[in-house]
Amino acid sequence: MVAALLNDISDWGFLFTNPFWLALTVFQLWMLVHAVREREWVWALFIFVGWGLVALWYYFTVYSGSAAATRGFELPGAQSRMRIKELQAKIHHLDDAYHHFQLGDIYFQRGKFAAAEPCYRAALARNATDIDTQAHLGQCLLRLKRPAEARPLLDAVCRENLKHDYGYSLMAYAETLTALQETEAALKLWQHVVENHSYPRAKVQLAELYLARQQPDLARTELEDVLQDDVHAPAFQRKRDRVWIRRARSLRRQLPE
Repeated sequence: MVAALLNDISDWGFLFTNPFWLALTVFQLWMLVHAVREREWVWALFIFVGWGLVALWYYFTVYSGSAAATRGFELPGAQSRMRIKELQAKIHHLDDAYHHFQLGDIYFQRGKFAAAEPCYRAALARNATDIDTQAHLGQCLLRLKRPAEARPLLDAVCRENLKHDYGYSLMAYAETLTALQETEAALKLWQHVVENHSYPRAKVQLAELYLARQQPDLARTELEDVLQDDVHAPAFQRKRDRVWIRRARSLRRQLPE
C-alpha cells in the first residue's frame, strides 16, 4: 500500500489530476511562499523538502499565529484557547468588566473584530468610564470599517490622555480621521506621534499624506527613516513591523529621484 502511494506521488500526472493531491500541492506552495516572504528560511527549507504535514504544521504554528488579519495593528492579550475558556468561565461566574475587556483583546489580536466588539461593549456596560475599553472598542470599530462610530470614542480617549497606550490610541484616531477624509486633522496627529515616537506605522502613513499633498521630499525623509531603522532593529521588531516596512519600500520606489 505504501509503495503504491509513493508510486502515485512520483507520478506527476496523478498529482495534477487527483483533487486531494492537487489541493495539497497548492497548500504546500502557499505555505512555502508565505515562509519565504516572512524570511522564515528554516521553515521554507523544511516545507520545500517535506510534504503535506510540514506545511500543515507551519500553518498552525506560524501562519495562524502571525495575526495577519490585524495587518500590523496591535493590542496586548494572551491568545491561547485555554485562556479564552478561562475568561469565559470567569465571566460566567463573576461577570466582571475586566474579564470582558480581556476577552475582547484576545479576539482583537486574533483578527476576530466582530467577536471582540460585544466583549468591549459588555465591559463598558459594567464600567462606562474605563478609558482602556473605550480606546480598544474604538480601534475595533475602525477595523470593522465603521470610523464614524470609532471617532467619538477615540477622540474622548485622546483628549483625556494624549499618550494613551504609548501612542497607539492616537495612531488609531489619526487613522479614523483619515478614513473620514479629515486629512488636515489627521496630518497634525501623525506629526505629533512622529515627534514623540519612532513607529513605522506612523511614519509610513504620514508619508502617504505628504505624498497626497504633493510633498515628496517630506515623504522621503519619513520613509528613509523607517528603512534605515529597520536595518538595525531586533528580529522581533522587524517581524512585528514587516507590514509597514513593505509599504515603506513600495512608496519609496514611487518617489522621484
